[in-house]
Amino acid sequence: MAQSSNEPDGGQFHVEPGHDASAPAAGDAAVSGSGAGALSHLKVLDLSRVLAGPWCTQMLADMGADVVKVERPGEGDDTRHWGPPFMPDADGKDTTQATYFNGTNRNKRSITVDLSKPEGQALVRQMAQHSDILVENFKVGGLQAYGLDYTSLKALNPRLIYCSITGFGQHGPYAERAGYDLMIQAMSGMMSITGRADDQPGGGPLRVGVALTDLFTGVYATSAILAALEVRHRTGAGQLIDMALLDVGMAILANQASGYLNTGKVPQRQGNSHPSLAPYQDFPTRDGAMLLAIGNDGQFARFCKAAGMPEWSADPRFTGMGARVRNRDLLIPLMQTVTRTRDSADWIALLEDKAVPCGPINDLAHAFADPQVAARKLVVQQPCAPARAAADGISAIRTVASPLRLQDNPPVLLRPPPALGEHTDEVLAELGFDAQRIAALRSSGIV
Repeated sequence: MAQSSNEPDGGQFHVEPGHDASAPAAGDAAVSGSGAGALSHLKVLDLSRVLAGPWCTQMLADMGADVVKVERPGEGDDTRHWGPPFMPDADGKDTTQATYFNGTNRNKRSITVDLSKPEGQALVRQMAQHSDILVENFKVGGLQAYGLDYTSLKALNPRLIYCSITGFGQHGPYAERAGYDLMIQAMSGMMSITGRADDQPGGGPLRVGVALTDLFTGVYATSAILAALEVRHRTGAGQLIDMALLDVGMAILANQASGYLNTGKVPQRQGNSHPSLAPYQDFPTRDGAMLLAIGNDGQFARFCKAAGMPEWSADPRFTGMGARVRNRDLLIPLMQTVTRTRDSADWIALLEDKAVPCGPINDLAHAFADPQVAARKLVVQQPCAPARAAADGISAIRTVASPLRLQDNPPVLLRPPPALGEHTDEVLAELGFDAQRIAALRSSGIV
């Protein structure tokens, strides 16, 4: 989500000294490893909130960057309150802290600053002077009034890489509009190709079950930042990065966009089937459903033989991918009749050793219980500081592990998602503020 408001290791994780990220609960991933994070030499100032920007900065933080997240005093990132679901305390009772925030803010330090006050703006400018990267998702021009726009900060720190994330970019007729993932999924055409056809049960346009364009924007922003860092190695200069949810939403249409642009044919919703592959979709079984993802003639022939229907692979109507796609209305009902004769697990056991891509259609409980997920150590648990546990009852937080598998510089676990303003005193002390001055800032509501 781009904000419209002016308010301001082989699967292993390296655990930095002094940070206890061990003690996973049963079934959680152990965390270990060695080596410094790949970006441990970088400082990131995070002025973003909700999803796209925080997703980007969490990726940088997982790679070792020191990310300081600036939040509004008393409120913080909007997602701290987006619940249910809420984090449970030690007794299993809901706290006031939404789980949403924890999915995007691991490894960061939180400082509260009131950007509406000149003293708060001065604090952020001071932090920007000592930062390598700044990420923000205010509306176009929203930070200019505070002297925190790219031009102003470039004058103070020419090496600063400034990544601005908005809904529609820095120019164009929609530049001033607020941008939200749901809007972009609708405007980009993503919803028009997601879901079942209008004449099917449950038909109609659907959004993807997560904020897809927000997440992809975070990934693209990270890629752009790393590219800008590479340029800075050669030139010594930072630069402005203009990231727009709409741009990303159009880009991730991928093969569907390519098909339309080169043929003029508008793709339609077709449920779980694929426009260019068949059979490539869900199939009913005796006890539910399974997924087949057959991508070539060899896989199809092996499926037919295993299913007791070798004649299908020799049938001219189904010989070759193009023929199967053109005749899917004939092929799929035939296959469905056969797939209904066995349970899902039986089909998967039958087909896996024959190199026919297939699998269960899991809910999240089954997905996280999968032995491959466990083997890849995709769940991490981090204990919270005792002071936080005493304050809000949250003693540990589980998150999905970073998928970035650098052998020599694996992701690091520095700290769990922070409480609001948890590191304010620490960050200000690093800027040279003594305890008396910090207390004065706090009493005046600046932090």
